[in-house]
Order: sequence, then C-alpha cells, then structure tokens
Amino acid sequence: MRLLLISNSTNPGEAYLEYPKHQISEFLGDKTVNALFIPYAAVTFSFDEYEEKVNSRFAEIGHHVTSIHRYINPLEAVGNADAIVVGGGNTWQLVKMLQEKGLMKAIRKKVKKGTPYIGWSAGSNIACPTLRTTNDMPIVEPLKFKTLKLVPFQINPHYLDENPANHGGETREMRINEFIEVNRETYVVGLREGTMLLLEDGDLVLIGNRRARIFRYGEEPRELSSEDDFTFLL
Repeated sequence: MRLLLISNSTNPGEAYLEYPKHQISEFLGDKTVNALFIPYAAVTFSFDEYEEKVNSRFAEIGHHVTSIHRYINPLEAVGNADAIVVGGGNTWQLVKMLQEKGLMKAIRKKVKKGTPYIGWSAGSNIACPTLRTTNDMPIVEPLKFKTLKLVPFQINPHYLDENPANHGGETREMRINEFIEVNRETYVVGLREGTMLLLEDGDLVLIGNRRARIFRYGEEPRELSSEDDFTFLL
C-alpha cells in the first residue's frame, strides 16, 4: 500500500494545501495523475466548490482531480481510479455517505492493491479502523463506526497539547486516554498540524518539523520525530 495521511490542509497564514503540496507531488510522481476526489466531508460548501478548490492546488504540481459526485457509477469510478484523494471536513458525514453508497469496501480493496491514497484531516481519520478518534461533532449518524482499516492504529488529526485558559473541559490527551482505556490494544497517533504519515514499501515515517504523540494503554505517551521508526505501529 501507498498512503499519505496528512493532519490538516492549511497552516495559519498559508494558502490552502500549501505546506503538503510538494509532498503530494512527490508521492504521486512525475507523470500527470487525474485522481478521484471524494468531497463528502464538505458540509457548508458544495462538492463543486470543493473540487475546484483542490484542483487549483493540484494544478500547481502538475496533477488533477475529478470529484466522485460527477460520476453516474461511483463504484466504477473507484475501480478505475489512478489515485484516491479524500478531503477533510466532517468525518461523520464523510463516513455516512461512503457507507450509504457502498464505497468503503471498494476503496479498501482498491488501495490494498496498490492505488495511492491521500487523505487530510477526516480523510486521514478514515484510513484507521474506526472514526472514534475524530474531533468532529456527530452531525449525522452513520450506519457504523468502522472505516477503511488501511492501518491498524488510530489517528487523532489536529492534535493539540494546549488547554485554553479558563477552559473547564477535557484536554485532547484526556479524551484519547478515555479511548485507550476501553480500547487497550490500539495505538493512537496524535498527529500535530503541519505533519503527515507516509506509508510506502512497508515503511511508516513521519514527515514534518513537529513530533507525533503516541498513546497506548498502560504506557507513558511517547514523543516521536521524523527521525524515529514508526513501523511498530503496523
């Protein structure tokens, strides 16, 4: 499998997909790719707008996307895809639509056979076994929580260490500790913004200048950098 799992699309003060675009270009290669784009996580803007927004960035690196909503037969579109790109937004809506359209198994099968997969935020979250480490509000109810299970661990995108002043609610770490308390065999990767995970040739590496925070029940959280080995997660 070849996976590029990105924490977030946009860093403060940057244009959309600015920081990951060169890594996306390297991941897709020199030959122009017309990737299948899945915009289902969009809620407050249209799929047409989402496709245009992503295309404007991909064009800068010599690639192109076509949104799945333009195809009469979405399953056929997945089967014919040269690459699959899943955008961020609301993970619950993304999962619900993929399940209702019967696309989860088709995408998993296609990617398992070697089709490159790129996701950011919600698109990274669904590469995991379930959506249960998303940060998103459950604005809709999917059929189940199971997702693509392209990797055996969970990702928490946009991972934050900060606890705002005068905030009485749980920190991100506290919520993840709740998850590992009842899912004791599962690793969770707190993927900070500006970073991504690359799975290629059986190797898993972190890309970016910030560390990832690794959680597992009964263990102290670990801070790992791009120089560390992440293959133990597999």
